[in-house]
Amino acid sequence: MKTTNSIDISSQFEGMGTQRMNGFRTKRMFLAGAFAFAFTTACATGPRPTPVAMNAVEKPAAIVPTTPAPEVAQKGSVDNLFAEALKAYEAGNLDAARKGFEQVVAKEPKTLNAQFNLGVIAEKQGRPADARAAYEKVLFLDPAHTPSVMNLGLMHRHEGQLDEAIALYSKALQTPGHEHDEPVLNGLAATYRLAGKLDEAEATGRRVLARSKDNPEAYKTLALVAYDRGQYRLAELLVINARKVAEKDPAISNTLGMIYLKMEDRPRALAQFQKAVSLDDNFAAAHLNLGALALSYRDYAGAERSFTKALSLEPEGVEGQLYLAYALDGQKGLDPKKGVAAGEAFEKVLARRSEQPEAVCGAGWAYAADRSGFEKAIAFLDRCKELGATSAQDKQLITAKVQGLQTMLKNPPAPPPAATAEGEAEPKKDGAAAIGGAGSSSSSSMMNQLPQDTSAPDQAPAAEGATEAAPEQAVDGQSVPESQAAPVPAPTP
Repeated sequence: MKTTNSIDISSQFEGMGTQRMNGFRTKRMFLAGAFAFAFTTACATGPRPTPVAMNAVEKPAAIVPTTPAPEVAQKGSVDNLFAEALKAYEAGNLDAARKGFEQVVAKEPKTLNAQFNLGVIAEKQGRPADARAAYEKVLFLDPAHTPSVMNLGLMHRHEGQLDEAIALYSKALQTPGHEHDEPVLNGLAATYRLAGKLDEAEATGRRVLARSKDNPEAYKTLALVAYDRGQYRLAELLVINARKVAEKDPAISNTLGMIYLKMEDRPRALAQFQKAVSLDDNFAAAHLNLGALALSYRDYAGAERSFTKALSLEPEGVEGQLYLAYALDGQKGLDPKKGVAAGEAFEKVLARRSEQPEAVCGAGWAYAADRSGFEKAIAFLDRCKELGATSAQDKQLITAKVQGLQTMLKNPPAPPPAATAEGEAEPKKDGAAAIGGAGSSSSSSMMNQLPQDTSAPDQAPAAEGATEAAPEQAVDGQSVPESQAAPVPAPTP
């Protein structure tokens, strides 16, 4: 699941110093693989949307006879409990809503919507096992309960359980009267694509369009299938068809940006990612893509802003955390404290993926930027040195660096910079400031020099003054290419 929805666009950045794919030749160990970075579509297959009240508010039908009976009074009490639980849910009081729906289920175990709502609440509260159990209880009674099918299917997909998701969707579609449920068909088509079954994905998407010619989700899936096949013009046409019937959908603009990257049209791609954000500032995939594009221009401060925003929307996004670390690391030449912050960001990745080499080695080099992080730098660099993929040349480089850090720890810290006539320290100057590094004004960012007009997103804007890659800089007596000092990430959903 981590790679099936990402797009390799390394060829888009030739000439910008991002194509150093010949091993681990500099201090940035194991990050060369990130140079061939990918963007995320988050279209029909993107991050799972938060379960919404619209799926949770459907009230079970209540039949009230003309002459009340004892069982009708009992039914009325269930209705009241459901209504009160729903009111608590809409007010954000999830614990009260949970208790209310549990009371409904205790009185009427076959109240499927109440059981489904317990699954929604469990997802919101970070209890995936309970959510899965709630959805499965509903589907045991009704295999075609569409909201439960869709939410459980998404859980399977995001856990990489594609076969389970396909089986779930297929069973729902085999239920009499549900052979043409469009949401389920679209979920099945998207899952087929994730599984690399492009023919099945295309056939299922066309099955939707045969009955609903303006279904945007089907168009988006078909566009991604064309994209996967390298048919970028066809993908563009299909996405534009989707936009005609869903012009406010940020995923459409985001996917169109992906297509333009493959067509080597970065200005139009940037405009589309910006369009996606303008349509929905909470669309995390577009913020990730803007951050990755900023890193390709070495606009590290801009990348930091984009990745920080993406993480605020998806705090559990490990990739977003890794790329934020890259963005912070790119600014450590101007501000060593950014290196420490980068090291801390790499450690957050390691808390989830304890042996990820990019994070292990990245933390070592990041912490080495500031004396306060030297001890951690030594520990992480020693771990990096022991990784199986570390070459003999890399090990020599790490050994030299560790020895240098140990020597500096034994000696007193260097005196502060000389003061100017005004009594202020002379600011450190670095060529990175001219290309959007820390401390530079927003007007100096390369991202701001590109066209940003989103009013006509399907028109190719004229590119303005792209810069050449920055020259190599000497770091600790070693020549370190700027391109490898802050690699471009590979955000995936």
